[in-house]
Amino acid sequence: MTTYSKDQDAIDKLTEEQYRVTQENGTERPFSGEYNRHFESGIYVDIVSGEPLFSSSAKFSSGCGWPSFSKPIIKEHVTEHFDTSHGMRRVEVRSKHGDSHLGHVFTDGPKDQGGLRYCINSASLRFIPKAEMEAAGYGDYLDQVE
Repeated sequence: MTTYSKDQDAIDKLTEEQYRVTQENGTERPFSGEYNRHFESGIYVDIVSGEPLFSSSAKFSSGCGWPSFSKPIIKEHVTEHFDTSHGMRRVEVRSKHGDSHLGHVFTDGPKDQGGLRYCINSASLRFIPKAEMEAAGYGDYLDQVE
């Protein structure tokens, strides 16, 4: 059983943008993130803790400007928090173990996939391609990837 936690070494290696997003609750500019139009098979993990968050199988093109997912791999790895910043009422999502700001969840996702849209900053994620998942310690999640 792998344990995940906030990793100071990982935090020290973040780019300025990754730090701003994950540690200071920032948001990357729409359509600017490296995973917005990325649809390779694999999983997306928290850039700070490495905990598995989202699968390419749950990724869809929402047109919102950020990577969108219909559900997390493990619901408990994504925590929800009421957010009233910027004059809006939203639900912020954070990684449980890394406490990284990921983005927000909305109820306008695909109805046939549960109706949720997890709108996530690319800067909070690291992608593990399907072919590398076993070697990287994520073999238990291969069944989550198409």
